[in-house]
This record gives sequence, C-alpha cells and structure tokens, in this order.
Amino acid sequence: MGGGLLGREIRESDVLPAYFFHGEEMFPADEFICGLQRALASPDGQAIGLERFDLSQTPWRDILDVARTIAFFFSPWRLLVVEAEPKSKKAAAADPLDLSPSEQQNLKDYFESPTPKTVLIVRYEGKIRKTASLYRLFSSLPKTAVRMEELKILKNEALFGWVDEKLAAVGKRASSKAIERLIEMTGSNLQQLDSELDKIATYVGDKKLIEVSDIDQLSDWVKNYLDWELTASLERSDLGQALMILNRRFQEGDRPEHVLFNLVAFCRDLLAAKVWLREKKDRKDIFRELKPNITERMGPFYWAKQKEFFGLVDRLSQKDLVRLIGRLEQVDLKLKTTDTPAQALFESFIFEYCRPAK
Repeated sequence: MGGGLLGREIRESDVLPAYFFHGEEMFPADEFICGLQRALASPDGQAIGLERFDLSQTPWRDILDVARTIAFFFSPWRLLVVEAEPKSKKAAAADPLDLSPSEQQNLKDYFESPTPKTVLIVRYEGKIRKTASLYRLFSSLPKTAVRMEELKILKNEALFGWVDEKLAAVGKRASSKAIERLIEMTGSNLQQLDSELDKIATYVGDKKLIEVSDIDQLSDWVKNYLDWELTASLERSDLGQALMILNRRFQEGDRPEHVLFNLVAFCRDLLAAKVWLREKKDRKDIFRELKPNITERMGPFYWAKQKEFFGLVDRLSQKDLVRLIGRLEQVDLKLKTTDTPAQALFESFIFEYCRPAK
C-alpha cells in the first residue's frame, strides 16, 4: 500500500475520523475496513456497525445526517463506507467528485466537530482528478481528521513483496519461481492472489517453503472435475451423490488433505457469502467473487447455480457454518494423530453437514 496502512496493527487510539482511498486497486482498502471491524469490536465480541452508501443514490447531506447521529451504547463504534464510481461508469449520474457549495460547507462543518467513534471511509475506484472539489476538500482537512491513500496496481518487486508479506503472516515463504508461477496463473489482481495464497497455504499443510511443484499440483487439483462435482453435490445437499463422489476420489488415489481443503473452502465460501449479505453486498457481486468461472454468459445454468448457492446460504445459519468449520478442524487433527480411515472421517462430516443443509 505504498507506505500506507496495509500490514499495520490497528490501535483504537490511532483511528481517525475519516479515510479517503482512491486508485485502481481497492483490495487493500477493503482489507483495512475489515481490520477496523476486528480492531474496534467490543470486548464481548459484539460486531461494530457498518453502513454503506452509494454517492450516486445518497447525497452527502443524508450521509452526514447519519454520521452526526450518536451510535447506540452497545455498539459504540460505527463505520460509514461511502462508495463513489467514476462518472464514465454511470453516465446518467452526476460526477461524485463535484461538490456543490452547500455540500462543501456541510462537510467542512462536520469535520470541525466530527462525531466521536464514527469513522467515515470514502472509496473511489479509479484514477481521480486532483482538481475535483471532493478531492481538494478532503486534502485541505488536517491530518488529524483524515488520511488519504492512493492505491496503485502493484507490479514487479512491489507485487513480489506483497506476496512475501502475505505468506510470512501465516508462517510460510515461497521461492521466487513459485511466486512467478502463481502470478502467471492468477494475474496481479490482489483479491484473486489473496484467495489463491489462502488455498496454497492450506494445501501445503505444515510445509514452510512453497515451491513451483506445489503451485502446479494445486492448479491441477483445483481444476479436477471430481473436486467440482463434490462441491456441486454438497450445494444440492445430495447426500448419496456426495458419498459416491467421495468414494470415487479415494479409489482414484486422491490425498486426504486435498479432500479436506475442498470441504474447508466450500464452508468458508458459504460463511463469506452470509457475512457479505448481512453487510448488504449485492448477490451478483458475491457470486461473481466466489464463483468466477460461472458467468452470466452461461445463461440458464448461471441463474440455476446462483439460486442453488444462495438457497443453501439462506438455509444454513452462521452458527451452523462455524460449527461445520470447527468440525473440519477436528477431522484434520484426527487425520494427523489417529489411524482412523480418512474416508470414514469425511463420510461422517458429510452426514453431519447434510442434516442442517436439508
């Protein structure tokens, strides 16, 4: 994040009234927002309030009215995320970078006495005009009120360094050739890279050094047809089909850690979708992020899979999903410490999963 906030420990005493993120790579901004949510949660685990606003639909007057409202005592901190898009993406809408004189005065008045424990975060995805009134106004505010960050697309050494930092955070490292292969496969999109790094860290287990062969094996495995088939049968809560595919995978010599990764990723995707829905994220955006290989160009298949996926997300509670992920952690421990047959452990999990899923 170029000397910015990524990777820093967030302390409540350092949180500012506002942050302004702009640029072509918004993933670090989204990570920072998630970090704020974790850092500012109450000691008893009560999540802080988060509201999102689209400047094309909600004027600054209404956003600041919300900001001036004192938060409820049981959730003292609030995050107000204001989304702005370049005018070219919404030609019929006014340019969100242009403020009227009354809007400029309203923002200035607010920052003279910002509401305690309310954080205003502006996200502008794209290159910004430095002469725009919105940018100039936030730039004119004191550094004790707002932090501005330009988020550029990472390339070359900066991108390699970002991957190294991510792996170091989970106790891993990778050879330069392995990083090259990973970037070659996924591109430089940080969100996609982060997802793949999570997969590879799980895939290699206790291994500390990730090599090219690990990247290649993971790629082959992720593309494996039976892997997709197991996920699809679980989304349909089809117990018989899931058990049949599981048996076939073991007959063909699939490794237990591959199956475990498949099931963990499946449950995590469901949990992520449930959290994003609670945050009012659009269902199409969620599906695009979690199922990038299923696009609207596929017609009826796309809509059928989307309906099937969110039907399952709606049926399962967050408590169910957290319990299932915990159950998979127990399976992982038994795989490493007992002689219990791996297939029996996974069959037991699938039986347990299908009860609440139905």
